[in-house]
Amino acid sequence: MQMPEPDAAVIARRDSILAALRKIVPATSVVDSEEGRRAYDADGLSAYRQLPLVVVLPETVKQVSAIMRYCHQEGIKVVPRGSGTSLSGGALPLADAVLLAMGKFNRILDIDYANRCVVTQPGVTNLAITHAVEDEGFYYAPDPSSQIACSVGGNVAENSGGVHCLKYGLTTNNLLGVEMVTMEGEVVRLGGKHLDAGDYDLLGIMTGSEGLLGVVTEVSLRILQKPATRRALLVGFDETATAAQAVGDIIAAGIIPAGMEMMDHLAINAAEDFVHAGYPRDAAALLIIELDGPEVEVDALIDRVDAIVNQAGASSIKISMSEDERLRFWAGRKAAFPAVGRISPDYLCMDGTIPRRALPDMMVRMAALSQKYGLRVANVFHAGDGNLHPLILFDANEAGELQRAEDFGADILRACVEMGGVLTGEHGVGVEKRDLMPIQFSEDDLKQQQRLKCAFDADHLLNPGKVFPQLHRCAELGRLHVHQGKMPFPDLPRF
Repeated sequence: MQMPEPDAAVIARRDSILAALRKIVPATSVVDSEEGRRAYDADGLSAYRQLPLVVVLPETVKQVSAIMRYCHQEGIKVVPRGSGTSLSGGALPLADAVLLAMGKFNRILDIDYANRCVVTQPGVTNLAITHAVEDEGFYYAPDPSSQIACSVGGNVAENSGGVHCLKYGLTTNNLLGVEMVTMEGEVVRLGGKHLDAGDYDLLGIMTGSEGLLGVVTEVSLRILQKPATRRALLVGFDETATAAQAVGDIIAAGIIPAGMEMMDHLAINAAEDFVHAGYPRDAAALLIIELDGPEVEVDALIDRVDAIVNQAGASSIKISMSEDERLRFWAGRKAAFPAVGRISPDYLCMDGTIPRRALPDMMVRMAALSQKYGLRVANVFHAGDGNLHPLILFDANEAGELQRAEDFGADILRACVEMGGVLTGEHGVGVEKRDLMPIQFSEDDLKQQQRLKCAFDADHLLNPGKVFPQLHRCAELGRLHVHQGKMPFPDLPRF
């Protein structure tokens, strides 16, 4: 992996940069020691590490604006960071960049039940949103496996999903508005508590932009009322291909579960050892299917799903009879990643998406790739929408294993695109998939995406080295606007 060459001149100015930042934020909010910076040298893709030039932890929008304005004027790169749970290297620091850590933006600002909306700072964790509203019978639908730790600002940056995204959507489907700070330090508000904006969908552009276009300082999220009834089925299969086919059968029958997850034999047993959720250890594959709604509807859907999976060849079926049992079914799935960490020194968590019809073929393909590379793979994924999360097990202390794991993962992603899918479902491109982008996009596609980047950040100072395999200068591309140090959307309100 090749990152941009460090700017030696910027590194040489480190002391003056530290002095300038300490005029904007308290000295205690500037981390310059090697020991302190070491805590920020990687995100969830821990195979790659780099000490940042300096870490700054602002507490106010005014401070973020001043930091961005200073860095823009001085030509200093900025890498935004939330909780650091990104699995694609999206928050990987640079040796010549300020790491802008948003962890102190950790307050929920407003809970508006009448508008079914929560306004929050970006450093609040995903699960904290549900905890804040559950006493009134509400919850926040997107629920990544890392929801206890991942921040909502990071969810916006990566367009995160979770086990319930099949029915309730990804972050983009539950996001109403953001406040953001541009590279020039301008504060702009997109959307709000209303359902739809009447102008260009700039909110859609920001969602999933991986920190390349601006820094989110406030988020408005849609909350939902808890369903009257939620029940889950635990369905075992003797073959992974049969389980994958059952997923398509359920959707084809017109049933959209709240969540439909799949785990293979290795993942089943790792999770069962860790959580003791009652999973069938002898199953080759396991489906967790949750149905929600009015009780009479859920009961009818359970009967229909039970008939479908039986016809598909299910070897075991268990239906939750209480809320505790339903939560226990999900506990193993939610803990699958740390559970696999107990059986392997290291693993890569991949993220690609394929059409549901291709699931059986993909399971066969991954088994063949496992044999080819001599590495085990544990499959845990959002089966309902075809979002795969293969966990490739390896030992970084063994010569060549990391490279083999990366090659294995790249072949999985190539297969996703070949089968009509895409490189990422919710983890983002970051540095992990950056050099694979030409597999999915033509050169013209990539240049057009970079023109949009230029509209927001003409000098390529914001999170450089991510997403694009080769970043062209804006002058080479032809800009979308005449850059005059201002946002190209002058009609938007500034604060």
